[in-house]
Amino acid sequence: MITKVRGDILLSDAQAIAHGIAPHDHFNQGLALALRERHPAMAKDFRHYCHQVNPKAGEAWLWASPERIIINFLTQERAPDNKAHPGKATEQHINHSLKSLSDVIQKEGLTSIALPKIATGVGGMDWSIVEPLIGKYLGSLVIPVIVYETYEKGKKATENLD
Repeated sequence: MITKVRGDILLSDAQAIAHGIAPHDHFNQGLALALRERHPAMAKDFRHYCHQVNPKAGEAWLWASPERIIINFLTQERAPDNKAHPGKATEQHINHSLKSLSDVIQKEGLTSIALPKIATGVGGMDWSIVEPLIGKYLGSLVIPVIVYETYEKGKKATENLD
């Protein structure tokens, strides 16, 4: 069940937040930066994970703390070097990463998830392309899927997690 809301995803009551990033991402822009500021261990653990596994675009990585589960799914190509920006998101990577996200949700038995308009900010994708893909991969899940279509800082959305 997909519900679209307006508000601040950082105030979500969903069990997990998912967002798009690039392999070896520095978490220095957008929602990734806000999550890094709230959960600095996540960014450190992601760097360690990347050095161990060298993930590719289209995969998903789950990180959990006592307060929050965050699923980082890789919608963009890795930056060519440490000083460059990651590549833009592609429809192919979004397809693969949403499939990976769906698999993680089911494997972990998550009860609800919130996500922004993935890959439309830093990723550079058009929402009219991404939105149907979310429906395709997450629409059949039997858990609440909350899509934050409009960001409103400090505003708690009505999520209907029942």
